[in-house]
Amino acid sequence: MAGLFDRQARDYANARPQYPPHLFSFIAKHTPHSRLAWDVGTGSGQAALPLSEIFERVIATDVSEQQISYAPRRPNITYAVTPRAMSLEELESTVGAEGSVDLVTVAQALHFFELESFYGQVKHVLRKPGGVFAAWCYNREAVVNPSVDRVFQDLYRASDPFWTPARQLVDNEYATIDFPFRGVAQEGSGEEERGSSTAPIKFWATKELGFEGYLSLIRSWSAYQIAKGKGVELLDDEIVARLKEAWCASGEEVKTVTWPVSLRIGVV
Repeated sequence: MAGLFDRQARDYANARPQYPPHLFSFIAKHTPHSRLAWDVGTGSGQAALPLSEIFERVIATDVSEQQISYAPRRPNITYAVTPRAMSLEELESTVGAEGSVDLVTVAQALHFFELESFYGQVKHVLRKPGGVFAAWCYNREAVVNPSVDRVFQDLYRASDPFWTPARQLVDNEYATIDFPFRGVAQEGSGEEERGSSTAPIKFWATKELGFEGYLSLIRSWSAYQIAKGKGVELLDDEIVARLKEAWCASGEEVKTVTWPVSLRIGVV
């Protein structure tokens, strides 16, 4: 993941979705304690900020200094740039001692991690019992309206060769990602009697974007930067013209862009 989002850090901060409040209230409901949360792969703080309204302290880490430079500052959020792989000593000095963390979150980044070593660190710092791990992703279905979405699908198909293999985990909504935690029940899911759910739990994220913001969203893709590095411009004149025609057809410059969010949540 290191370096994938450095060049488009500003686009990422400005165009990526705002996660819904009920996502965080759902996580908080299943987290017995609210002293310390560790947000891993925080990027520009899209999850750290709402977590800071629930937890006394938030440690937000990322391998990208550029991404963190765009993150919102709050007195109870501590941002830290970390190496891709932290030693146990680095983990404890940056995040906390063994059993000191109430919640670990990863938003739209878990598929980039080396999971075996990362999960070992998660289990080391999480409180026992009662520590919670939550990871979520949103897939390619950035829904605007049928006209825009049809052109977007053509663009997305053209981007296929430039996504990393880990992208398949996102397209599968994290349903197939390794998840060595006990699940929690989702109200109304029929899982309450069994006491847990291992299936992804669905939410919806939104962002109000104008046309240039929508293009910034696409430029924030790792695949866009990989393609550009290989001399391929995914947003060529033809596709931009098609997108603009579809965008302007409704007469509204600012539109609500919606993403399906898939949450995996579990306890140690």
